[in-house]
Amino acid sequence: MEDEDEEAEAILRKDEEKLDLKDTLPSLCSRNMMVDYVARRLMNGDIMAKIDAAKDIRRLVRRCSTPNSKTAVRCRLAAAGVVEPLVSMLQCSFPIAAREAALLALLNLAARHQRNKIRTVRAGAVPSLVDLLKYQDGNVRELAAAAVLSLSSDESNKAAIASSGAVFLLVQVLYSGSVQGRVDAVTALYNLSLGGEEVPKLEIDATAVLPLVDLLKECKKYSKFAEKTTFLLKIFSGSEEGRIAISNADGGILALVETIEDGSSVSMSHAVGALLSLCQSSREKYRDLILKEGAIPGLLCLSAEGTPTAQSRARALLDLLRNAPPKKRFSSSELERIVYDFATRVDGAERAPETAKWFFKGMAEKSMGLIVNQAQQHKAASLELVHGASENAV
Repeated sequence: MEDEDEEAEAILRKDEEKLDLKDTLPSLCSRNMMVDYVARRLMNGDIMAKIDAAKDIRRLVRRCSTPNSKTAVRCRLAAAGVVEPLVSMLQCSFPIAAREAALLALLNLAARHQRNKIRTVRAGAVPSLVDLLKYQDGNVRELAAAAVLSLSSDESNKAAIASSGAVFLLVQVLYSGSVQGRVDAVTALYNLSLGGEEVPKLEIDATAVLPLVDLLKECKKYSKFAEKTTFLLKIFSGSEEGRIAISNADGGILALVETIEDGSSVSMSHAVGALLSLCQSSREKYRDLILKEGAIPGLLCLSAEGTPTAQSRARALLDLLRNAPPKKRFSSSELERIVYDFATRVDGAERAPETAKWFFKGMAEKSMGLIVNQAQQHKAASLELVHGASENAV
């Protein structure tokens, strides 16, 4: 949540450069009176008064010098009822200048304030944000993406956003947005992918893979952004369309290999998980592609030093990358069931337990004999090496 708010505030800092903070609000006795004045103009003023009031909300929040004072102003403004008229200003019946002013005001109110995020969605902001994501003006569209990012960080908002059609439009931002717009789109998709049971399963078109790979190639592999990007690529690796898109993307597999080598523990785990999904789906198709990118050294390190999940994934992938395909390994319960079924067919159900016990005893004796034999061979070889070394020394 903190990361999402920091990214949303990056948008607001850029906006602050355009906003003349030297403009003066009406000379009133207290901040509370300023809040009431702004709320009255939003609710009852004409279109120009509404736009000016929305800009004043941004000034009130941005002028606060501490996080606590900003939180207090956001609470007062919401309590005064400014969220609902701002959300109504997002509708297509308002001119674009009013919609943009309202969008920026809502971003300021929602930053680091979960209740205002929930209140914004409950006031009906999502359909208007979806409409703004379709807008041809790049700045307006990316402000809408930033708003979706901010609002999607709250769990209770995810279902409304995920079912709204915003996901498809966020993928479009991935293709044609600015760097900040693409970062916001990735983070919004990441947030929505983490939804609980009540959130519809996110269906992201595999066309998102190519811009995701490009972003992963450009970013620092240990960054929080790389963690989110590899998380999404791991999801895509679970479908045939996603796997094809990853392998066909220029440098797609290499970007995942480089993340295994240089990423954070989280992004390493996601990256090796994506490659493992590829190889598990078709060893013949993906094994050579992964080996070609020099994956072995990074996988060996990860298998020894990664998180338990990453180690397990790295070892499983190393098994699949060996020259010979890995042999099927049975668990003890599976082995017991196979032996008991065989004993039943040989001697019948009544004698099956005794026959199975006899089989297991024979297997154990044979295994122990092999172990003893190997130990004796190893001891003999060691003595021969020692003897040879002594003779050379003499």
